[in-house]
Amino acid sequence: MPDIDAFRDDDPGESEPLLTDRLETVITEHPLKVVLAFAVVTVLLASGIGGGGEQQAGTDQFTEGLEEQEAYEEMQADFASGARDEGNATASLFLEDGRNALSKPNLLRMLEFQERAENEDGLRVASTTSPASLVARQLDPSATTPETQYRAIERASQRQLEAAIADADETAGLPVSTDFTRESAAADVAQVAVTYDVPPNADTDDTAELQSRTVELANEIDGYESGDNVVVFGDAIIEEEMLQLLGDTSMVVFPAALVLILFFLLVAYRDPIDLGLGLVSLLLTIVWTFGFMGHAGIPFSDSLITVFPLLLAVGIDFGIHIINRYREERAAGAAIGDAMGITTGQMSGAFMIVTLTTVIGFAANLTSSLSQLRDFGIVASVGIAFTFLIFAVFLPAGKVGLDRLREGTRFPAFGSTPLGSDDSILGRVLPIGTRLAKIAPAVVLVTALLFGGVAASYGTGVDSEFSQEAFFPDETRLDQYERLPGPLQPGEYTFLTVLDYLEEDFDQGFVGSVTVYVDDPDVRSNTAFREVDRALQDPPDAFKETDRRAEATSIVSVTEQRAATDPEFAATVKRTDSNGDELPDRDVDRVYDELLESDEGPQYVTSDRSATRIEYQVEPDADQSEATAAAKTVADGMDMDATATGTMVVNQAVIDRITESAMRSLVVAFVLTAVFLMLSYRWLEGRMIYGVINLVPVLVTVAMLAGSMRLFDIPLSPFNAPILSVSIGLGVDYTVHFMHRFVDEYESGADVHEALQVTVRGTGGALTGSMLTTVCGLGVLYFALIPMIMEFGLLLAMGVLYAYLTSIVILPSTIVVWDRLERRFGPIGGVPW
Repeated sequence: MPDIDAFRDDDPGESEPLLTDRLETVITEHPLKVVLAFAVVTVLLASGIGGGGEQQAGTDQFTEGLEEQEAYEEMQADFASGARDEGNATASLFLEDGRNALSKPNLLRMLEFQERAENEDGLRVASTTSPASLVARQLDPSATTPETQYRAIERASQRQLEAAIADADETAGLPVSTDFTRESAAADVAQVAVTYDVPPNADTDDTAELQSRTVELANEIDGYESGDNVVVFGDAIIEEEMLQLLGDTSMVVFPAALVLILFFLLVAYRDPIDLGLGLVSLLLTIVWTFGFMGHAGIPFSDSLITVFPLLLAVGIDFGIHIINRYREERAAGAAIGDAMGITTGQMSGAFMIVTLTTVIGFAANLTSSLSQLRDFGIVASVGIAFTFLIFAVFLPAGKVGLDRLREGTRFPAFGSTPLGSDDSILGRVLPIGTRLAKIAPAVVLVTALLFGGVAASYGTGVDSEFSQEAFFPDETRLDQYERLPGPLQPGEYTFLTVLDYLEEDFDQGFVGSVTVYVDDPDVRSNTAFREVDRALQDPPDAFKETDRRAEATSIVSVTEQRAATDPEFAATVKRTDSNGDELPDRDVDRVYDELLESDEGPQYVTSDRSATRIEYQVEPDADQSEATAAAKTVADGMDMDATATGTMVVNQAVIDRITESAMRSLVVAFVLTAVFLMLSYRWLEGRMIYGVINLVPVLVTVAMLAGSMRLFDIPLSPFNAPILSVSIGLGVDYTVHFMHRFVDEYESGADVHEALQVTVRGTGGALTGSMLTTVCGLGVLYFALIPMIMEFGLLLAMGVLYAYLTSIVILPSTIVVWDRLERRFGPIGGVPW
């Protein structure tokens, strides 16, 4: 086989020192200058921390830039502008009374709250609607203010009140829990809708403050107590609680991860000086990456949380390998500079391959149509490059400088033997893969490939998930957090109570509707009402229905409700109805004129009569894909130009892109990694086959991870979508270290089994320390409050464990099979210079 060094040394007088040689010289002869240079860069990058913009949490961070989201926002803007020039924010108050939320005292409390809310200075309440106001309009159609409605209910007898409640539900549909019946005129939970006038550019904090003040106002009413029988639901409050959830998780999980990482690093290093150096290197990695995000203007978000555990995983691996290999040379009698020179000379190639293949895995996410996954690809790729620089240059220089300071002093000596040495327990356990490779390597390899194929096939059935609920905390985990000491206890999360109300009392999910948006000039034609009405008949199974008619809000339902309470409007509808079906079919502009004067009308027809919308209620047991498909079916079946939209539809679009992006990124990462590994080993050793051998355990790792996702019911989400492509980088991280060390020993003349034995005890020890630290330290993410972080922690731990096991168990048999094939059939993959 050609010797690269022979070609490099053909003419020593004319050849220039290689970059790696120069770097070794700087590290071993000028370590202080290296440390100072890294300190300067750290200060420069640290100045960008916090400059990436506001944190992002929840679903909004993933929908930005999607066509479906832009269409949804356009629809909202069309209808909001038809009502008023200001922006439009809403909140819902859930009022609970197990005896009867519709009793006269409760109805009067609702109206008292509505009166105070609409007259409170600075609260910016434009309108309120409640069961009480709807019932009062039945008692007295002229009662249009909370004050007059209060008097109407106060004067009504119990019999009159019960009759008005039944009539109000029949004509308008009372916003009450599903236990309500018209005969009983009672319900456990009532809902009050509040609409605010806010500027179009109002931020989330401003809107959340209005919603919080609304709850405080309700608390001032006798009989109402927030968190007991009054709960507010508003998008702005939900967004704030999402960020709070992120903070509560960080307060517990990150310190716990740090403690576990410290413990396992201490076991791996067994020297406080080396431990401190390793921790400083990890800290620099995080600081540099955060600083880059600030300078690049990339905001911190849920999806980027996963970057930092991955960087720590690679950093821990690099650090342990450098220190362990250095100790091997020191134990053999090499001086400090010589030992580090040999170490960096051997490890820099492996580090470079690991870095570039991991960057390929991360950067494959740049092919995604989701901006958050592209941001993940950018930040992770830059972060891993920083990790390489810090652990391949800074840490070795720091180690050389510190050891020279300690040399000749009375500073106590600590553990300095390499992990996996012959006389250690680990040294006796690690060779299991090499023993199997001696006994039945072909059986091990074939079994592994068959198992990987089955796992990959099983993993193709993994589900996809994307919804606001996916960001909600696990209630069991929340109960566990509440047992922690005061500062670590989580805050209050109203959305859990709201979700219970919606699911248990209102028979709907957190997002309980989809919208069909009709944007067509024919909206103002004489057939528009009949066309909308036709879209409500015989709805798909995913939609709620009554008597084969969809439960939906549209210009038809708004017209019916207005006609039931306004005799003048009812007369207008009757005059424009030529066939007696109670739908306007002539002179519809007159109907629109009167509808647009009401509060509800502008929300379902634009002022220029060019667009309308239908909001369908979705069955609670219908999944997101079914509801989206049903909305698209209805839209496609309409004669007018209609589009399915709404939060559910947007979320389903994100799911489709997640699946597409994950598969594309996986293929791109694998192809580029395979090409890079083969070219790298061709350049380094003159043989592409080493790159192919590297890929066998990696394929099994990815297949096992995909199968585990389905086995443990972990759906593919924007949060964990990169894990499959990233798992290629994680797998290569372990196999390259093993393979690189094996090639060094094998090319030096050792027998294949001797080379494997040296590799598994030397590099295998470092791999074990790295695996334990990463799995136990970063696997603590499984104990996070947010389910998606929990799932990512589990996937990360499993991915690292699988990569380690396949490297230790499968790779030796793969190497032996290759060696036997070469001996029988001649060189495989040999490429002469």
